[in-house]
Amino acid sequence: MQRAGEPWNGTGRLSEAVPRYTSYPTAPHFHSGIDGAVFSGWLREIGAGEEISLYVHIPFCDRLCWFCACHTKMTRRYEPVAAFLQALHREIAMVGGLVEQARVRAIHFGGGSPTILRPEDIVALDAALRRGFDVRSDAEISVELDPSDMDEGRFDAFAAIGMTRASLGVQDFAPKVQKAINREQSFAQTKAVADGMRARGVASLNLDLLYGLPHQTEKSLEETIRQALLLAPDRIALFGYAHVPWFKKNQTMIDETWLPGPEARFAQQQRAARIVAAAGYQPIGLDHFARLGDSMAIAAREGRLHRNFQGYTDDPCRTLIGLGPSSISRLEQGYAQNVTATPAYERLANAGKFATARGIAFSGEDRARAWVIERLMCDFAFSSEEVVRRFGVTGRIVVEEAEAVAEEDARMLVRQGEFFVVPQQGRPLVRSVAARFDQYLAKSTARHSAAV
Repeated sequence: MQRAGEPWNGTGRLSEAVPRYTSYPTAPHFHSGIDGAVFSGWLREIGAGEEISLYVHIPFCDRLCWFCACHTKMTRRYEPVAAFLQALHREIAMVGGLVEQARVRAIHFGGGSPTILRPEDIVALDAALRRGFDVRSDAEISVELDPSDMDEGRFDAFAAIGMTRASLGVQDFAPKVQKAINREQSFAQTKAVADGMRARGVASLNLDLLYGLPHQTEKSLEETIRQALLLAPDRIALFGYAHVPWFKKNQTMIDETWLPGPEARFAQQQRAARIVAAAGYQPIGLDHFARLGDSMAIAAREGRLHRNFQGYTDDPCRTLIGLGPSSISRLEQGYAQNVTATPAYERLANAGKFATARGIAFSGEDRARAWVIERLMCDFAFSSEEVVRRFGVTGRIVVEEAEAVAEEDARMLVRQGEFFVVPQQGRPLVRSVAARFDQYLAKSTARHSAAV
């Protein structure tokens, strides 16, 4: 047995390939048995008055960042975007017609780049969502912004639709790193966008940063972090770059000899986390930070933190409906994902059909393991008593597995009363801990990114 106080950061563990656990079961285990008929049936079962969230995927960018692993396509022409929006409006009307009894408390626009939309189309999309769904007047509206797209018209359009949180992709401010990932973006440009949104009343600012990028060093990352802190963000997401060129061909443009090794990545992550925490930000789960008064920080302290395909969230809704190609919906019954290819999505939506291509229905065991994995990812702990209370026999099986993990390696998990806890030194590798409760992983042929 390994003792809890021993270090747990060897190269083997750091480079272990495991899922990110933004869902469970994870996306490689979705199957075509979940189609439009199944998805529409699930939608009809949403209860009257239930609060839900929406994710709207915009699958276009006007530049292709080589590090990106998102489902997106570069275009310099607006005609493909306009054609896509026509299909998206049709999908909104179809889905909204089945969930008229629900209320929307949060909308997240992601991509791709939502900022590729013209101002008038931003406003029109918001209007379509409000026609199709019962959107609360105080709904949180968050948007992923590419600073290179922003102009006065877009500033005003996002303010007009009531945006409450701006999420700015930064990645790294070092020119050499930016050139290596085809994402050139100055600090001044980023600051201008942050200032422009705040001037229009947007109350919350999130910055997305990456470690493990080509040519990145501890020193260069520290400089990026210190520049980012000058923008006084409310939240910071510090992700590890996921190099998956077998999944995203644009990443083949990055020379792998430019990438830091596992130990260097780990050192970057640790140093960056210390700097952000020292600046007064509360660490949230694996890779987020928030000001102490931020709603996410409060939710983390109160045990109300959740995790979905956008990462950590304080959104309490158990139903998240994804709109647009490749988007994933989570309902009480399971996951449903739209077809990935935009042309196929458009053909289906324009024909009045749901674009659902695959998904998975939850079994009782899936629900128990999903709960344990989410609590580990969010709280670094779970209650043995609560998992048994919630899931009965399946919960007891999971507790027995946790006891075996704790006996095998106390750097992964220790028992403290009714709780199983990930020790401090094991928390950067919590994805590897969560993987021990994944019943699908051993049978999977899917490839994943490194644990850190």
